[in-house]
Amino acid sequence: MSLEEAQSQVDTWIKTYGVRYFSELTNMTILTEEVGELARIMARTYGDQSFKKSDLGKDLGDEMADILFVLICLANQTGVDLTKAFEKNMEKKTDRDKDRHKGNPKLS
Repeated sequence: MSLEEAQSQVDTWIKTYGVRYFSELTNMTILTEEVGELARIMARTYGDQSFKKSDLGKDLGDEMADILFVLICLANQTGVDLTKAFEKNMEKKTDRDKDRHKGNPKLS
């Protein structure tokens, strides 16, 4: 699925099941909450914290998909074409960082 298709699918879902988009500010807050849920799983899976009973059964991919869904909502609401934005961002990163990481001894 392309980013364009994902944006269209989310828009259709919102209009079919969600009634309407939440406000941009509400979605930004929801995005922050979802990132926090991902951080919790990451800290317990790859960090030093142990799992609580309430954390068991949480799916890393599902949490990432929650983030993607809300991010796509925000893009749709604000008129951002994620394909174009991502392509432009990759060009920026390549121009800026094409040699930066190759010489970093911490990454060797």
